[in-house]
Amino acid sequence: MNGRRFILPFVALAFLLTSLTSFAPKADNPDAVLGTWLNGTKKGHVEIYKKGGTYFGKLVWLGQPNDPTTGKPRTDEKNTDPSKRSRPMMNMPLMYNFKYDGDNVWSDGKIYNPEDGKEYNCKMTLTDPNTLNVRGYVGISLLGKTQVWTRVK
Repeated sequence: MNGRRFILPFVALAFLLTSLTSFAPKADNPDAVLGTWLNGTKKGHVEIYKKGGTYFGKLVWLGQPNDPTTGKPRTDEKNTDPSKRSRPMMNMPLMYNFKYDGDNVWSDGKIYNPEDGKEYNCKMTLTDPNTLNVRGYVGISLLGKTQVWTRVK
């Protein structure tokens, strides 16, 4: 019986402390998204950088950097703009004009998908220091697709 009297208050205190820390505000760091990320398809690394208070991303690594048929560096062959189809994929800008909203969310940006040659509205959410949810969409965010990106260490 004496053991139970000791354990019950201890369990209650542990529960209370756990509850309070889960409601503690997260550190607000607009630059937490900066760095290199493995994209959701695991085919490339995107470096997210900041320029003038706005966030951008460029392709810095490809799993298969050369076209298997020509042996030459891959180009942006599926771009809807024919004048851009010969540009190299490496160091190609993919993400534009993101603004930090707070609460680990960056929005109002655009993302280019080289697999279909189209550009989409985009929102990024940092779920933990090494996991980034990247949501591309048309019109409203509900009509889109989310990829989970992993920070490259």
